[in-house]
Amino acid sequence: MRTIGLAAALVLAGLAQQAGAAGSQPAAKHASRAASSSAAPNLGPHNSNAPINVSSDNFVGNFATKVGTYTGNVIVTQADYKLRADSVKVSVVQGKPSRFNAAGKVVFMSSSGVATGDTGIYDLGPRTVTLTGHVVLTKDKDVMHGTALVVNMVTGEAHLSAQGAPGNRVQGLFVPQQQSSAKAGKPGTPQGGGQ
Repeated sequence: MRTIGLAAALVLAGLAQQAGAAGSQPAAKHASRAASSSAAPNLGPHNSNAPINVSSDNFVGNFATKVGTYTGNVIVTQADYKLRADSVKVSVVQGKPSRFNAAGKVVFMSSSGVATGDTGIYDLGPRTVTLTGHVVLTKDKDVMHGTALVVNMVTGEAHLSAQGAPGNRVQGLFVPQQQSSAKAGKPGTPQGGGQ
């Protein structure tokens, strides 16, 4: 069980790199059963204050509601993180973006892992990314499934829950790395040069 917890920590840690702030805010909490882990130190910080670049096929802005909607192959990039979706609504508060609501084939990518979901929210206030729906995390051959993922961009902590899934349980599949063995130690290989 300890190996599964460590593997889960590695999958989740790759999606939430620690920023190292001393007085950081606590991550969002779920009342449902959840798999959670803190990111390991020295994974490298994510700059959540870096400029955010958005590109898409179309854009519609509503000055009354202060919401801008990007549609068609939307890509939101901030430092080493990238979010892709069919559409993204950006809410503006005091002239600055405060929240990105993504829908349709949402993919959140970091340098060491990928998470997908039906919907996604990047909330710039608490610096959290939330994916909901059919959530899948992948890192190399390791895969985890749930229904909600909350990643705190400041603390590097991630919570995966599975409320509404069969048994309300998070599912994980972890593939151990294959050890390369020397030819002399393989079964069926003659050892020595005798007759």
